[in-house]
Amino acid sequence: MMDQQLSDHEFLTVKELADLLRLKERKVYDLAASGAVPCSKATGKLLFPAAEIRKWIAQSKSGGTVPDAVVPVARPPIVLGSHDPLLDWAIRESRCGLATFYDGSMDGLDRFVRGEGMLAGLHIHDARSKRWNTPAVARVAADQNAVMITFAKRRRGLVYRSGDLALARLSDLAGRRVVPRQAESGADTLFRELAAADGLDLSDLTFTDVARTEDAAVEEVRRGNADAAFGLEAVAVSYGLEFAPIIEEEFALLVDRKAWFDSAFQTLLTFCATPAFADRATAYRGYDTTDLARVVWNA
Repeated sequence: MMDQQLSDHEFLTVKELADLLRLKERKVYDLAASGAVPCSKATGKLLFPAAEIRKWIAQSKSGGTVPDAVVPVARPPIVLGSHDPLLDWAIRESRCGLATFYDGSMDGLDRFVRGEGMLAGLHIHDARSKRWNTPAVARVAADQNAVMITFAKRRRGLVYRSGDLALARLSDLAGRRVVPRQAESGADTLFRELAAADGLDLSDLTFTDVARTEDAAVEEVRRGNADAAFGLEAVAVSYGLEFAPIIEEEFALLVDRKAWFDSAFQTLLTFCATPAFADRATAYRGYDTTDLARVVWNA
């Protein structure tokens, strides 16, 4: 029966291979993720070449059975990439067990490719195509067994103290103290792109110390250590500061396909579908979670 199935098709699907080996489909994903079983990707799906599967089964035989104890190299349960207040709150509130290491979108993407976390939060704008996240991920992570989903749209703009001279556009920052973000962050890349488009010469700004999270950037303004930050409306509101909208950006989650099925991520995803999450997004302001969990890219 097994030989017949292998001869009927040039490629096997996950379900067909699971049925063939009498394993659960999740176990097949584990084998593929670890590199233990030969597979290829086409149109976002895992396919298993029958000829190579036949050789793999022959080489794996011991006492006439296929071993099912292959242990893949596990990614640590860490959320990488860009800091997002709503995501950070959901991770804590859901008690999903995921840890966080936020140091910017590009840093998170690089670390994800190196296997240093289960997922990465990204808001990377491609100036040429005017698209969010997909161009960078397709360029850097095309060989990853991963999927990218939407998390939220966020309003980003100028954050400043009440009573200060009102700000409306980036060129209004000339001569002011501004909180910079780290070079690996999507916010820094976007700020420089939009500043150039608005005719703002960055040499006309006085940059304060680098802030590595959204909260840290706005906190510097609240404390009076800077006049303005290129931050999120949600954070400006929570700190009682003024906000001038500049752009709506798309924040996405790049998720390892195997980690998708782990209890930690599923707990987080389930929580994000609750009324409590929706209420929090509304209370924060500046968020649109209408398309939460929509797949926007598949390796």
